[in-house]
Amino acid sequence: MDSPDTAALSQTLQLDPVRLELLAERHLEPLRAACAEDQEIWDIYPVNMLGDDFDKAMERFHQLDNWVRFAVIDTREGKVVGMSNFINPDPFGVVEIGGTYIAPAVRGSDFNRTKKKLMIEHAFSCGFTKIEWRVDTRNKRSQAAVLKLGAKKEGVLRQNRVTWTGYRRDTAVFGMLRDEWKG
Repeated sequence: MDSPDTAALSQTLQLDPVRLELLAERHLEPLRAACAEDQEIWDIYPVNMLGDDFDKAMERFHQLDNWVRFAVIDTREGKVVGMSNFINPDPFGVVEIGGTYIAPAVRGSDFNRTKKKLMIEHAFSCGFTKIEWRVDTRNKRSQAAVLKLGAKKEGVLRQNRVTWTGYRRDTAVFGMLRDEWKG
């Protein structure tokens, strides 16, 4: 079996109205503004991306070696509306999609599905055979969205992460094999 092409994950992806660009300095202030559009959601995220915590979170994200970071752009307005990442791609063909935030205006719409489609199909075209998602069990909306894609719930990691609030979260793990993706 050939190893997947991890380096190929790092490229711009586009299918209107979604454009995924490698996260760069020019995206940070617009991303900060997008994150501020939802003051409530950060309570169930591992990190806080509001106020001064935004800079600390970005610094931590950039210290993680095995992440491919994307700014999520709405091409209809040319506006940064969030971020998403390929996390820990491994030589055995598994990669996680996570660290995702998108602004309320594009949630639950075809925009979000298009973003996920771009990332899923790109990972599979790079030779990955399985995609995983790890979701706080309190985040019912994200769990429903991942299941709607056709992923399977594989289990729950109990109290495996401490969030920025000090909460010991349980993490639901979902997986999708290449032949399970229906597009």
